Amino acid sequence: MAVRTRTLAFSTHPSSTLRAPIGGCKPRVSRNPVAVRFPSLRGFRPTGGKRMQTGVYGSGYLGTVISACLADFGTPVSCCHPDRTRMVEMAQGNIPFFEKNLKEIIRRNVRAGRLIYSTDIEAFARKTQVIFLAEDSAENLSDVVMRIAKLAAKPPILTIVTPVAVGTAAALEASLKAAGLKATIVSQPMFLTDGCAVEDFNWPDRLILGSSSNEAVQMLKQIFHPLVMRGVPVIVTNQSTAELVREASTAFVATKISFINEVAALCEKVNADAVNLALALGLDKKIAPRCLQPGAGMGGVFAESDMDSLAELAQSKGVPLKVLGAAREVNHTLADRLVEKIVTVLNSVANKDVGILGLAFKPNTNSVAGSSSIRLAESLVSKGARVRAYDPVAIPDAKVRLNGSIRYCESAYAVAEGVDALVVGTGWPEFRALDFERIKRLLKMPIIVDTKNLLDAGRLRALGFQYVGVGRG
Repeated sequence: MAVRTRTLAFSTHPSSTLRAPIGGCKPRVSRNPVAVRFPSLRGFRPTGGKRMQTGVYGSGYLGTVISACLADFGTPVSCCHPDRTRMVEMAQGNIPFFEKNLKEIIRRNVRAGRLIYSTDIEAFARKTQVIFLAEDSAENLSDVVMRIAKLAAKPPILTIVTPVAVGTAAALEASLKAAGLKATIVSQPMFLTDGCAVEDFNWPDRLILGSSSNEAVQMLKQIFHPLVMRGVPVIVTNQSTAELVREASTAFVATKISFINEVAALCEKVNADAVNLALALGLDKKIAPRCLQPGAGMGGVFAESDMDSLAELAQSKGVPLKVLGAAREVNHTLADRLVEKIVTVLNSVANKDVGILGLAFKPNTNSVAGSSSIRLAESLVSKGARVRAYDPVAIPDAKVRLNGSIRYCESAYAVAEGVDALVVGTGWPEFRALDFERIKRLLKMPIIVDTKNLLDAGRLRALGFQYVGVGRG
């Protein structure tokens, strides 16, 4: 750890024995790891042999993921934020959320000297040519932009990754012009999913660059050279379109999820299997399989704010988004339909013990934002049930949300002991590997309600369980 004048920075010189791979996760498409490592791109020099300095402003979820993954491409990255304690913790790989593979990526890039954390925004603004503005909230975005533009040695390229309303980039450019300052503003939405953020960064479906500046576009293509060379499509458009892409994408995914959940309810009435139906639909090239899992909900830190922003924009322009409204209603009532299933199986949940496996809104994350499991627990408690739950990583966040209304257990088996029904609330893969013969002995009644269709229904029924899935008539 080295502390520099006026800068709190944490780094080490790269060791000749440290040769960390660029990629942090397995590819989605290619099965050949050699084809995607790009070892010759480490520390590439895009202009005149000079090594590019890239900056990331932000210490939350987006800033942490983006700074670490950019450094893993092999380019020097400086991550800046005024919170000294947070910067120290991040430099040590201690992050306040769970994200698969992220700690290892941070630690190896700090060791290799490619990733530095700083609290000195003046030095940060002077040394970095391209700065990704990656706070989780846009609350202070305007102030940060103005300050960096004032401190920069030459007009910087400021790339907005923070989720913002349509029109934000244009408004920032107008504010800079009014203040007599110069900077190039680029809108670059990134589509990072909780639990899969590293994979999503390294294997994106596309790169969206909202800018009229050819210089900015070329600089960003150089930074994302490993992805561009792999053939990831780059869509260059105007700022408003780029900003709208994020919100529209979130809304479309919500619509897809809500559609399969509504059809799953119909499947239960006509003795159809929603899992096989979703598989058949997903194999249609016009539809595709992702986000067609019956029982899934729309959640995550940014999902609700994206849809709120889109709905407000449409309303302000007099454009009714009826499909989005219907999709959000279906998503919000998912927990109610799940409670109805449990009530039907138990006749009533009042004074009954119910165990829930999983509280995160999806596997591989500690986020409970928009979690159907959390809403399910709240609804069960309101109906008089005694609820206990286990999650591998999300219990601290769940405690904040549920405020002592349920009991937390240290294992899935502790949850199962003596309950009237066991509910699978999050599709953690480890739940598939449980000893269900032991689970059956622990349960008061052998009832499993699988809200994610995660488990092998045939095997469980053969073991004597009453198995209830979603959309499985």
